[in-house]
Amino acid sequence: MPLISIITVNLNNLEGLERTMNSVFEQTWQEYEYIVIDGGSTDGSKEYIEQHSDRIDFWASEKDSGIYNAMNKGIKVATGRYLLFLNSGDQFYSKYVLDRNFKFLKIKDIIYFNVQVEAKDSSTLISYPTQLRFSDLLYGTLCHQSVFIKYELFQKVGLYDETLKIVSDWKFIILALFKENCTSNKIDDILTIVNTDGISAMPENDTVIIEERNNVLNNHFSAFLIEVQELYELKSIVRNLKKSRKINLLIKLGLLNKF
Repeated sequence: MPLISIITVNLNNLEGLERTMNSVFEQTWQEYEYIVIDGGSTDGSKEYIEQHSDRIDFWASEKDSGIYNAMNKGIKVATGRYLLFLNSGDQFYSKYVLDRNFKFLKIKDIIYFNVQVEAKDSSTLISYPTQLRFSDLLYGTLCHQSVFIKYELFQKVGLYDETLKIVSDWKFIILALFKENCTSNKIDDILTIVNTDGISAMPENDTVIIEERNNVLNNHFSAFLIEVQELYELKSIVRNLKKSRKINLLIKLGLLNKF
């Protein structure tokens, strides 16, 4: 059994696929299993995969019902202890990153890293907290490209929800951590560079994202959503008070205790 299964999902993104596959192939640590699931591309992606099939443990090119259907296909054929989804267009941060970090893949259910997000005109480093709170995922997410997931977790939580269009990977993580109480560990290193051309980054999909998230939260966490929202609003008030010059002056004068 290999330690890592790297799964790449692609559909008509030959340029991104080349970048992703080269990023995998150039890793100095090569003891991984590589799986490529193509959705029946017509742009030359299938031919490119065939040209490099000697370096791929499993690949398929056939129509699917969406990105999560393709990711689930990858899960079903994976044999690694930990799974990582590095979809077409995404890449490892450096050719040494697996060599430097594979030793941390043990015991914990979820191992997550920082991620570099690349847009056309900007680059942003996302550094996740060491201890994930419910509010971190309520208002944010973990990029799946930065997360190693123990294989058994898909048996415990289930495969990705194919009825969702955009947030199924977010749903999996929030259920794993805060409903199934799965364990996690943060490694303070940049694992991957994420391209923002994906479906979740398109502004026209913001409404779908909000609707899908709300449905998940109401179905699984409705009992304490009100309290979480109230706590978040109180924290916002405190943050704003800390920025107030009048409040800071009163603290300096000793008329108000620091909070």
